[in-house]
Amino acid sequence: MTTTAQNPVVATTAGAVRGLWRDGSAAFLGIPFAEPPVGDLRFRAPVAHQPWEGVRDALDYGATPQRKALAEVTLIPEPSIAGESTLNVNVFTPSPEAADGPGLPVLVWIHGGGYVAGSPASPWYDGAAFNRDGVVTVSVSYRLGFDGFGWIEDAPTNRGVLDWKLALQWVQDNIAAFGGDPSRVTISGQSAGGGSVLTLLGMPSAQQLFNRVISLSGPPSNVTLEQSEALGRKLADLGGVAPTVAGLSSLTEAEVLALQGQVSSIGAGEGDANPLAGLKSMLSEGLALGPVVDGDLIPFGTVEALARGIGSDKELIMGSTDNEFSMMMAGAGEQMDAIPAAGVLASVGVPDAVIGGYLAAHADLGTAAVVGQYVTDFMFRAPALHMAEVRAAVSAPTWLYRFAWKSTSMGGAVHCLDVPFMFDCLGSEHIAALAGPNPPQELADELHASSVSFIATGNPGWRSWDDAEKSVRVYDLPTIVVADGYGDTRALLPVRVAQ
Repeated sequence: MTTTAQNPVVATTAGAVRGLWRDGSAAFLGIPFAEPPVGDLRFRAPVAHQPWEGVRDALDYGATPQRKALAEVTLIPEPSIAGESTLNVNVFTPSPEAADGPGLPVLVWIHGGGYVAGSPASPWYDGAAFNRDGVVTVSVSYRLGFDGFGWIEDAPTNRGVLDWKLALQWVQDNIAAFGGDPSRVTISGQSAGGGSVLTLLGMPSAQQLFNRVISLSGPPSNVTLEQSEALGRKLADLGGVAPTVAGLSSLTEAEVLALQGQVSSIGAGEGDANPLAGLKSMLSEGLALGPVVDGDLIPFGTVEALARGIGSDKELIMGSTDNEFSMMMAGAGEQMDAIPAAGVLASVGVPDAVIGGYLAAHADLGTAAVVGQYVTDFMFRAPALHMAEVRAAVSAPTWLYRFAWKSTSMGGAVHCLDVPFMFDCLGSEHIAALAGPNPPQELADELHASSVSFIATGNPGWRSWDDAEKSVRVYDLPTIVVADGYGDTRALLPVRVAQ
């Protein structure tokens, strides 16, 4: 590494990059880990970036696979940046030079956005606070939507997953030059990003690329190859082309995105007079685009993979906010609260055997709120419990948390709320819209410190799930540890297992 007062320069395997000093750390933005996925490479596996000559500026975020943010998917500011070279990493480091010893622990962040949106260029994903506390931080991009996850007859499946793997290989090959330790890599993400790191945890071919996992609100992967093929054929048919690389390459990016909107469950029912439109299919089928259990790269769904002991040597933290999607029915409260909750739950596919007990446990909620809470519990909280118990059965070290602090602007502990607390960035932009004015810094101090401890040592500071009390840390004011903190969702496990 060479440096000036303003511009540190680090040598990577593809060439030198010039970053920028900030307050106490350096940022290297938009470093390409793969060739631009355009032209002949658009629907192919990612190809490592060719070497360049001289020093490449890494002063600005690179182009993003996201072309248009979806407000209904994420409450996080995630900008879209034009350009073709969309497969990039951003490195934030307190020590932009190779260490004499083993180097600093590393956090690799994979953004969420329902696998169709999201951006690594969010100001919330800046690693400054982690750098302050001795953690090198990397955020990565990956192909989204149909380009990343859609079935094509003569193209590799899971192209977005292959992007994650190549980005993690880049970290293994290069992070030591930025002061990081490639033998201490924690992968983490939220929402679809949380599902991404759980997918990687269950992939045999990815095991050598990381050591620990933090999953925030991560749904397990369960899209089958048959489901993926049906969607791919439907999209191609709607576009009037063959479901092949040649056929789909004849469509512009904008045309594929428009067709994707017609076949994807993301945004289903948006603008519909019936607020329940699309909810039943979302609960029964999950996201239409995402990691595909193809029997090859992803041989098993996440839960089955964990039950088989894949990744059992790696420490895992996972959890959710208490009211993830409870706000999804907020606009329909007055209309829906006049309808008996039992009938509404039955109409979206909740089994009769579950309804009575679930309503008894949520007797203080109106119909709209109880439907939103059911979505939260079914999609996020019950799966976290299920995966923890599956991991405990194979003696895999697992910790569970809940984020229970209620946003004063959103009225609950909603989806995405824990992210700025984990990154300790409550002074960043757009925080008040999600968290309200003056969110508690002491809570950010606690969640961030737990994350740093886990990344550095493998211990977040409370007892793991496999103890007799099934301990769960609840982040609130005050933060406490409770026994069986997900027990209220146990009645939903037979519904999840049946899928």
